[in-house]
Amino acid sequence: MIATLVLWSHALAALLFGAVALGQMRRPSGHWPQPALLAALVATSLWALAVAGIGTQDIAARVAASVRDVAWLGFMLAMVRRDRTGNRALDAVYLVVMTLAGAAALLAFVEMAVVHDEAFASVASARAMLGMMEAVSALVLTHHLYQAAPASRGGVRLVMLALAAMWGVDLLVAALAYASTVAAPIAFVARGVVMIGVAALLVVGVHRSGDWTLALSRPIAVRALSAIALVLYAGITALATAIVASLAGPYARVAQTAIVFGATAMVVALLSTPWLRAWAKVKVAKHLFRHRYDYRAEWQRFTDTLGRPDSGAESLDCRVVKSIADLTDSPGGLLLVPDGASLGPGATWNWAGVADGPRDETLARYLAQHARIVELDRVRAGTAPGDDVTSVPDWLRECPEAWAIVPLVHGGTLVGAIVLVRPPVDRALDWEDFDLLRVAGRQAASYLAEDRAHAALADAARFDEFNRRFAFILHDIKNLVSQLTLVARNAERHADNPDFRVDMVATLKDSSDRMNALLARLSQHGPVRGEPLQPIDVATIVERVATGRRAQHPIVARGGPACALGHAARLEQVLGQLVQNAVEASAADAPILLTVETIGEQVAIDVIDHGCGMTPGFVRDQLFKPFVSSKPAGFGIGAFEARQLVHAMGGALDVASREGEGTRFRILLPAVAALEVAA
Repeated sequence: MIATLVLWSHALAALLFGAVALGQMRRPSGHWPQPALLAALVATSLWALAVAGIGTQDIAARVAASVRDVAWLGFMLAMVRRDRTGNRALDAVYLVVMTLAGAAALLAFVEMAVVHDEAFASVASARAMLGMMEAVSALVLTHHLYQAAPASRGGVRLVMLALAAMWGVDLLVAALAYASTVAAPIAFVARGVVMIGVAALLVVGVHRSGDWTLALSRPIAVRALSAIALVLYAGITALATAIVASLAGPYARVAQTAIVFGATAMVVALLSTPWLRAWAKVKVAKHLFRHRYDYRAEWQRFTDTLGRPDSGAESLDCRVVKSIADLTDSPGGLLLVPDGASLGPGATWNWAGVADGPRDETLARYLAQHARIVELDRVRAGTAPGDDVTSVPDWLRECPEAWAIVPLVHGGTLVGAIVLVRPPVDRALDWEDFDLLRVAGRQAASYLAEDRAHAALADAARFDEFNRRFAFILHDIKNLVSQLTLVARNAERHADNPDFRVDMVATLKDSSDRMNALLARLSQHGPVRGEPLQPIDVATIVERVATGRRAQHPIVARGGPACALGHAARLEQVLGQLVQNAVEASAADAPILLTVETIGEQVAIDVIDHGCGMTPGFVRDQLFKPFVSSKPAGFGIGAFEARQLVHAMGGALDVASREGEGTRFRILLPAVAALEVAA
């Protein structure tokens, strides 16, 4: 009964496939790859006829099955390559699966020649394993083709469903054969019935399909190749265990366990190695695709990184570094930002090397003029263009992890540069890297420029609000000063008690003087325009500030006579602000040191404390930024105003601080001769 059902089901399937092939021969060449489809239909019809007439276990039927599989895989490959060229990754995948089909046919010949029972069982098991590997691989490729086909072309998807059903039942038959050496007869009946349905689906699908173009993406091709690799791994492992089972005797179970454990551990170790993943990515892109990058995927990842931070604390500067580094698989990077006429270190992402060095304007000027991507390995080797070699500072040359410098240019202005860390698989940059990094650098520069423009507008708005608020305060203080002045004049004329009159007049005059001084300070934040700088005795001013603050905190003043060019009142105001900051940052018994010394043509005034100190990031990004304060009730303008006043006197204000150790503020003013002060 079972044999009869196998005969009639496969005979009917052979008849239907033959009819479909005949119909395709009589139809004009349409939208299908006509020769490949005809070859697949004829091969399937002959295979079904061989199974019906000779039997499933005959070598002719087994060879015909392999030919049928190769023909259908060729048809699918022809569809993939239609209107597409150069996709070597998919060619490699299909070649591997076709090789599996050919290997199964060869094992069929070997199986017929083997006479020893154990060897026969091993070969049969290996052939069944290859059949499962081939079926699974073909199902993966069919699934990808199904996804790639346009949804409006139902005929194409029907054909893919038919092929999926064919290889699905082949997988069932091969699995049963591997489990019990001989497949269950009912499975052959089921395969014949399924093949009849496959033929019916092919008839409908071929006639319903219209014009279409297959669009397989790079990720689909890579996933297909990965699936084939995993299937090969599983097949080789299973084949090795089967061979060991026939040769190891009583130690077969131990040997099989060792093989499975060792193979699994090796695969896990390889897949968890960053260097191997990067190496595989480079090799696949180099040898299987025309282009190194999948530009659509890379650009989506680039814009997502810039637009959506991974965490709320991650700044835009850090995201810019990460987005550029991800393009070349660099594990980290350093952002160089404009610092005057040079470039200074900014945000970092996984950067462990030296992040600072002597300021040099050469690199900034070169990148602004040429906007070239600099390969640091070529600079170190002396093979880079001459301008590249001379423009790179020494601290970058001496950092072995620094790999390339990508300029960030927006509207002809250099807004920064990114130093990329060497990727896990070291390589030289090629034209694709240069093109992609150049475009990505411009896009990242626009983000940075927009962010800085917003920050500048926000600061301007804060200043406007600050000025508006203090305009009202100045008005109120002015009215108060006028009232107090009037009271003082009236008290001088009308007080009856002489002692009261004297005290009242003194008190009112002192209040009037204080209010007028406050009004003068609030009405201007710098030297009066046009007021010339004067030679001043710096040591005297420092001693006066120290004496006035010693009742509040221990203060030590050191240094000999020193004369500088500036404004005495402004210098006293700056020192008072810096000393106040030092007092607030120090313990009650920790003395503050004020020193004065002449260094060349400058006078250096140091305000040194041993308090809590500041982090490099706070000093670089927030200390001199207006309205940013680490104090709960601070305005955040003290250090900003101090630097503005020093700059207005032609000097400079530097700061050196270490967290937990203390801070040193240094005021540098132009030195003058002592005779000029005396005059």
